[in-house]
Amino acid sequence: MIYREFGNTGIKLSALGFGAMRLPMTEVNGVKTVNYELSTPLMQKAFEMGVNYVDTAPYYCEKNSEIAVGKALKGWRNKVYLSTKNPVENASGADWRKRLETSLEKLDTDYIDFYHMWGISLEAYRDKIDVKDGPLEAAHKAKAEGLIKHLSFSFHDKAENMRPIIDSGQFESVLLQYNLLDRSNEENIEYANKKGLGVVVMGPVGGGRLGAPSEVIKNLIGRDIKSSAEMAMRFVIANKGIHVALSGMENLKMLEENAKIASIEGSLTEAEIGQINAMMIENKKLSDLYCTACRYCLPCPQGINIPHVFSLMNYHKVYELTDYSKAEYKNLYIPMETRTAPWEIDWGVDASKCIECGACEDKCPQKLKIIEQLKETHSVLG
Repeated sequence: MIYREFGNTGIKLSALGFGAMRLPMTEVNGVKTVNYELSTPLMQKAFEMGVNYVDTAPYYCEKNSEIAVGKALKGWRNKVYLSTKNPVENASGADWRKRLETSLEKLDTDYIDFYHMWGISLEAYRDKIDVKDGPLEAAHKAKAEGLIKHLSFSFHDKAENMRPIIDSGQFESVLLQYNLLDRSNEENIEYANKKGLGVVVMGPVGGGRLGAPSEVIKNLIGRDIKSSAEMAMRFVIANKGIHVALSGMENLKMLEENAKIASIEGSLTEAEIGQINAMMIENKKLSDLYCTACRYCLPCPQGINIPHVFSLMNYHKVYELTDYSKAEYKNLYIPMETRTAPWEIDWGVDASKCIECGACEDKCPQKLKIIEQLKETHSVLG
């Protein structure tokens, strides 16, 4: 197992982290819950193989992930670093503290190693977190009491909004999105390193996008790569500015495959990384013929997130990730009122809601036939 210095914390973490958001599930009396008989030995096997970072959150796995992680950490607590998160729902430090105490209880532990302000934006940091009697003050108090060891944040905002949060000097690590298809945080990874923050990546296989069969992804380099997922993990771990790549592992096979990749120092050569970069740039040019995601077409009066819809079509057309594209398109049918996370709200609605008003086409700098392409996308993915 590769281990890397985690920013300025003085801690060495395994290049592979166990993401506890896709644990084996079971149904009890019609209610879905974690299958603890499977999840506990699976996580403990990961610890035996050298994984020393486990990441969870209050809402994962029908709100049972923290309980599952707590069970798995029995006998391992002083050898494994624990990460969980606090959803900043308001500007109340007292409410933030209650959520922390609930997590400690569910995890059955006295402290959390890396505690994240969950999925924050720059606006949320300024308006809800760094305020009088707010979450940041509550976090410093909890840290002084030893309830948390390191204060962290996870990030889903626009890439350009991360640096001010890093520059606040309040955080020791960041959890961010990065993979072959989404490299918007590449410069932020380098910047976080310069500022001494540890960097953990979520979605190294693109939340499942790069786990789907794709000869385009698999063949990015000439030598034998068994799957798109392997290619994606190798790419992320080859970036030495990334200290931990989280993987949501559901079974022993996934664990063994990822642990093997995370044990190959220099799993990609500089020449191979350069080749991947060149090919991905070329693929990006192909996808840009469809939509550059400039967002000038928004807002759509019907609530369609046109760039997001077209990005799903790009995964199908350019990268051959058709199954994933269709599965993600189904998310657009979820009623807006049931969505809670900010990145879910940004999904918008499906393309069939287009009323052909033409407002988007008037604003498109590329003069794309958006209405026609929305119809095509819905016919293929809907």
